[in-house]
Amino acid sequence: MYKVLLVEDDKDIRELITDYFEAKSEGAILVDTAIDGQTGVEKAYENSYDLLLLDIMLPELDGFEICKEVRADCDVPIVFITARANESDMLKGYALGCDDYVIKPFPLPVLLQKVNALIKRSKGLVRLPQFYAGSLTLNPNNGKVKSQGVEIALTPKEFSILKILLENKKRIVTRETIIRRLWGYDCDIDERIVDSHIKNLRKALGDNAKLIKTVRSRGYILEE
Repeated sequence: MYKVLLVEDDKDIRELITDYFEAKSEGAILVDTAIDGQTGVEKAYENSYDLLLLDIMLPELDGFEICKEVRADCDVPIVFITARANESDMLKGYALGCDDYVIKPFPLPVLLQKVNALIKRSKGLVRLPQFYAGSLTLNPNNGKVKSQGVEIALTPKEFSILKILLENKKRIVTRETIIRRLWGYDCDIDERIVDSHIKNLRKALGDNAKLIKTVRSRGYILEE
């Protein structure tokens, strides 16, 4: 059984989601609720949940503040459910570490499907595809990278950069894209830090370093 915390001040929405989730999952998902942000944070600290559903406009603390508090301690999947559909709010939510953003009104079957998928992914129940380029392989399921059949050690940032390049094989990836993916949209990071991580990544890859090519004034591209 999976436990979901729903932080929502609208009584009708709370009851609708709770009843639908528990009925359609046949008891496989148990929904706990909180009517304000402060209670939501307290419950998140006091209990173990498999996923958080957060409204943004809440009494006491808003959903962004809850997300920031929770993300400081754990990586539980977080989904915002909100009527606020402007782009700046969505970007802020993703920068704070949310996993998805659902705009009200939403179809309950779609929300339940998203919740199921995120929980299964977080539990390692979904096998992600491996990435290949020549004799270089990256396995996102176990975090292992092999170059010419030999496992190599990468820092988390180097692993993430290599994964982004492999996901976009044969396409230019800008430094700005890497910064946004790794540090967030509102983070002021010097682009040279990306070059430094790329330099270290190339050293770790040995002969496969030649797969990563610099595109002047733009970024990097991984080509076989």
